[in-house]
Amino acid sequence: MTDVPIDYARFEALTFDCYGTLIDWETGILAGLGRALAGLEVQPSDDDLLERYARAEAALEAGPYLRYREILARALGEVCRAYGVEPTEAAAAAFGASVGDWPAFPDSVAALARLQTRFRLGVITNCDDDLFAASNRRLGIAFDWIVTAESAGSYKPNPRNFTIAFERLGLPPERILHVAQSLFHDHVPAGQLGLSSVWIDRRRGRGGPGATPPAAAQPDAVFPDLASFAEAATRP
Repeated sequence: MTDVPIDYARFEALTFDCYGTLIDWETGILAGLGRALAGLEVQPSDDDLLERYARAEAALEAGPYLRYREILARALGEVCRAYGVEPTEAAAAAFGASVGDWPAFPDSVAALARLQTRFRLGVITNCDDDLFAASNRRLGIAFDWIVTAESAGSYKPNPRNFTIAFERLGLPPERILHVAQSLFHDHVPAGQLGLSSVWIDRRRGRGGPGATPPAAAQPDAVFPDLASFAEAATRP
């Protein structure tokens, strides 16, 4: 993080990561993995499950493009097989479609509404169009721009997803502030592209990287939640 406070007045648009930042994907992922592994004699820890999932998902997303529901289904299979369980096709499909059931963080709706009074809002999300639409209904916000992995044909941290967003926004990067939880998926490529970014550190106080692979990045500011960021960004 830099020592210079952000001048929020110089930004016209905020772009958000969705899962992990606005939607509590770790709760959703753990629920799905827990159902698939319910018969185990000894249950693995949440941290172990999330870190195994993160490795599987990142490897799949780095390969040939697959829809996110397929990424989820295959990642579930890889995690389950690590514990000696072979998930059924129905369980894999259900996990792949479960995104719309993942809850929003308690502060997301109000914080987005507050931020929308000052900024135009966009989202750059590693998701399918229809699955993100289900999550968007939980957020209650009409985003000005939406770039999904499905529309880009690739997944963050591929910088392509960000350059597509730049084209759609029609704004220079210096007028855009990216807001995200994942250092790996978001802050690393944002830094490579010269994009200012704010880290919403949802895992503050908890050990381990959770559902994202570990990474090193230098966001411009860090907040523990979206509510405190929204307060700072809209302060007169």
